Amino acid sequence: MKHFAIAAVCLALLGGCASYYTTPSGGVSLAAISEKDEAIADAFKREPAMVFPARIAIARVATSGYQSMTNSGYGRGAYSVITTRDIEREDALDRIARLPQVADVAALARIIVPTNLTSTKELREAAAQLRTDALLVYTLDTSFRTESAQIGPLQTIALGMFDTENAIVTSTASFAIIDVRTGFMYGVGEATATEEKRSNLWGSGDAADKARQAAETKAFDQAMDEVGKLWTSIVKDHAKAN
Repeated sequence: MKHFAIAAVCLALLGGCASYYTTPSGGVSLAAISEKDEAIADAFKREPAMVFPARIAIARVATSGYQSMTNSGYGRGAYSVITTRDIEREDALDRIARLPQVADVAALARIIVPTNLTSTKELREAAAQLRTDALLVYTLDTSFRTESAQIGPLQTIALGMFDTENAIVTSTASFAIIDVRTGFMYGVGEATATEEKRSNLWGSGDAADKARQAAETKAFDQAMDEVGKLWTSIVKDHAKAN
């Protein structure tokens, strides 16, 4: 937070009454936090053990120390967990609960998530406390750019500095469905959405962040559609074995 404050003061001295916006932290690679304590050959020995109808735990992850205007990450290490829903629609859990062969859905709360996070194993252990069978883990990676410049995460920008160009926010929601008992990976997927408008319409940090939220909400909604397709395939391939 100290870095944010220093950057804001410096920019204020240079720009007078100009408005500024600090882009949020990024998402996290789900491949990077997958469990790596086994040899590749051992990973192939993992078997699906999900019981149907299944109970599903849901967790959103982001970079360690994630910060945005509407949320912050919990935990430290390889990643953090977002336990407050901001860009997700209120019926998000209901959409998953209505899928075939789903008995119940539960979001992981920070009270059962450890503070030290190194891989998806900690999430599976938390999901096991809820007696769930599958873990749906997802992350959002959002980028900002104009027609002439790419703006990375945690960068403070002067709003209106590119007032003759379009400002573009692109968000990708990536997800994986993992067996809580064995760590077997049932499948992965992603969806991307974009918000675009003239940058001079971003008259305040709040307006810029609303564009970020809109892009992330659309990406999340599209990703949930993909989750439904993957889940239907999982049921077809594995429910018959129960």
